Amino acid sequence: MPIRSGGRAGDGGAKARGPVFDWTRNDALVAIGAAVNDLIGYSLGAADDGRPLTVQALVLVVLAAPCLLARRARPVTVLCAVLALGAALNLTTPQGPHFSAAYMVALYTVTRLRGPVVTAVAAVATVPLTMISGGYGDSSVLTGLLGNTVAVVLVVGTGLVVRRWQREAEARRTLLADRAVAGERRRIARELHDIVAHHITTMQLMAGGARANLAHDPGAARDALVTLEDSGRMALREMRQLLDVLRAGEEPEQVPPAPQPGTGDLGRIITESRLAGTPTEFTVRGTARSLPPTVGLTVFRIVQEALTNARKHAVGARAHVRLTYGPDGVEVEVRDDGAGGARPGYSRPAASRHGSGSGYGLIGMRERVALQGGTLETGSCDDGGFRVAARLPAGDPGGHGEDRRG
Repeated sequence: MPIRSGGRAGDGGAKARGPVFDWTRNDALVAIGAAVNDLIGYSLGAADDGRPLTVQALVLVVLAAPCLLARRARPVTVLCAVLALGAALNLTTPQGPHFSAAYMVALYTVTRLRGPVVTAVAAVATVPLTMISGGYGDSSVLTGLLGNTVAVVLVVGTGLVVRRWQREAEARRTLLADRAVAGERRRIARELHDIVAHHITTMQLMAGGARANLAHDPGAARDALVTLEDSGRMALREMRQLLDVLRAGEEPEQVPPAPQPGTGDLGRIITESRLAGTPTEFTVRGTARSLPPTVGLTVFRIVQEALTNARKHAVGARAHVRLTYGPDGVEVEVRDDGAGGARPGYSRPAASRHGSGSGYGLIGMRERVALQGGTLETGSCDDGGFRVAARLPAGDPGGHGEDRRG
């Protein structure tokens, strides 16, 4: 018969539905240990009482061990079989009161795998059934009854404590798994929002620009269409990468995934912002260096989302992106002037201005920055513009210090 290596997790309180002899190596070790313990106990008891060892008694003691192999699939049946074998041994071989290891294992398994009613009935029935014998004296009966009752209480109590502990551990594992799933869903939602909001907005503006210039400036219309095509291709590639993450493990990857965008890709979205009609300046301070992938992706998404919001809420505004490398982190700031100075009184809608409205852009920024242990500042400027500034901790991966000469 096959032996499965390793025990079963999460069987507390639930009925097993596998085959009767679907036992594990641990079950075999428990059965062997119980048989050895009972054989030693019976042999020592016989020696103390001056009784000879009989083959019939030894066979009845050993037969309880194979029954324990089916204890997980049929715990009540196994307990009944073990009690029957014990009663047969007590009736055919005179011996004092005892509570064998096979009794303990069988009753413990019933307590672990069955409900309170079945456990209570099994516990109450076990005490008298283990006392069946024709050779007890009055004092032996009272001593045996007390000892077996204490043994049953200890076994049942241990089983109940272990079952409760296992349920709590399973609940903790489920909670951690649910939190991990929720965190992954939030991450995917952030990625989808950033991809769709940025690229769809760019494509919409490029399509509008191409339509407006199609008649009198075909060259500008052509450039707008090329940008629209590139943005659509980029959106498809990024969404395909995200979907590949969701399908990971279902099928082998044929092509290695493209790296996630980072600070090295800021030039691309700055160019897209300019082509979409938002004059954008880009400034880098400090000595540029490679950042951890998650930090670089966070910087990229912040700039992407901030420029997308500027195009949506401040048409005609000018934007300025500043990236500052520090000794122990990186700072990124995206600022726009509201509406290019044409409407000094312009201000963002309340939701965008305070960064706590129903939109998911600023919420996603805050979640990204919080995951990296950084800080985020968002708010309206005195001149009617809007500012997004984030500071992210990032040590020097290469172990080289930056140039700090002013």
